[in-house]
Amino acid sequence: MSHSETSRRQFFRGAGLAAGTLAGLGIESRTASAAVPKLKIEGAREVPSVCPYCAVGCGQIVSVKDGLIVNIEGNPDSPISRGTLCPKGSATFQLAVNPNRLTTAKYRKPFGKEWEDVPLDWAMDRIAERLKATRDATFVETAEVPGPGGEAVTKKVSHSPAVASLGGATMDNEWNYAHLKMWRSLGLIWLENQARI
Repeated sequence: MSHSETSRRQFFRGAGLAAGTLAGLGIESRTASAAVPKLKIEGAREVPSVCPYCAVGCGQIVSVKDGLIVNIEGNPDSPISRGTLCPKGSATFQLAVNPNRLTTAKYRKPFGKEWEDVPLDWAMDRIAERLKATRDATFVETAEVPGPGGEAVTKKVSHSPAVASLGGATMDNEWNYAHLKMWRSLGLIWLENQARI
């Protein structure tokens, strides 16, 4: 056996020496475990969920205590992720429970130089009004397209080419599906998101 290889006997002898050294320094495992505070998830209700960050659908367990989220971790029963989460999924707790999270929308008036805080309800109503006005002004019922013989053919298209939608990977696949159906029902044709549905 070479000097670089360690036998099983040598490994266990070294582990015993390390444990004896720690005990000699006054570090005892029973004392250390008694000093560990109670877990924050003790007494919490566990709710299975899905990570909101992308379309993969990794399983999560959300621990809820007194109506507040106290922990989010991977769900080992998930057939997709088997309890593992990517760095973004591991940080989901900070997404849900963060004192720095914005609770208002930022709005800059036309030709304005400063951003101002506005309530989310006002921002959603404003977006809906602007979307409807733009769609109504640019809606195309029919279009002239070349036919098989090169002649002009009138086809029903029922779309609005003036509005586009950019979706992101922070939306789960169910939301992206509903989002796609909503935009298509409005006649919008420029759609893009990372979920590829």
